[in-house]
Amino acid sequence: MKTLIVIPVRMAASRFPNKPMALIDGKTMIQRVWEQAILSNLGEVIVACAETEVYNHISSLGGKAEMTNPNLPSGTDRIFEAISNYSNISQYDSIINLQGDMPIINPEDIEKVNIPLQQGFDMGTLVTELTEDQTKDVNVTKAKIEWINKYKIGKALDFNKNMFNSINNEIYHHVGLYSFRYETLKKFISISPSKNEINRKLEQLRALDAKMTIGVSYVKDVPISVDTKKDLLKVEKIIKNL
Repeated sequence: MKTLIVIPVRMAASRFPNKPMALIDGKTMIQRVWEQAILSNLGEVIVACAETEVYNHISSLGGKAEMTNPNLPSGTDRIFEAISNYSNISQYDSIINLQGDMPIINPEDIEKVNIPLQQGFDMGTLVTELTEDQTKDVNVTKAKIEWINKYKIGKALDFNKNMFNSINNEIYHHVGLYSFRYETLKKFISISPSKNEINRKLEQLRALDAKMTIGVSYVKDVPISVDTKKDLLKVEKIIKNL
């Protein structure tokens, strides 16, 4: 598949201001995410940013960055604005939304988010096992999955930060990585947030409520995302022990 990876970032995160430029063992977090995207060998990588500091940093590394409106409501909006001027954007089979806070994401896992698109789904994402501790953790998004081919490809039925009332083997830990076809992304951006999205604060529910299909690929282990300075220290420890 002809793939474009876009990493949306902004410096004004409420829980961790200036997070993209935070150093992790001598490299900024956004550099580490960008490097993992490059290692996936899927195609061109763009950092969609709202601040010149990030733009200049990625440019100095030889990477490609696009400036976007800092007032955009979400990373998905930032991605769409970053690619809206690409004259050949319709030629891409997949646009991947890679979160800018996943500095040790496995490049092979990035590749797996394309599998649902290859199977005809409108969007693709990833899930992994949900641990006992995570079932009550409202910071962990849960996904209800109907498997078509167990641990190969499934269909997302619902998402929630609270635990579902369902048998446990249908519920997984959602990994916030997405693949879109361009027309799907364009449609998604044009739709107003749904009631479920607003109530649960989960953007992907807009797609399900609009009858878009979301396919999932299973990944065995997913490294932590950096939401706090405590998370950053954990990731730095992992990197130093590699």
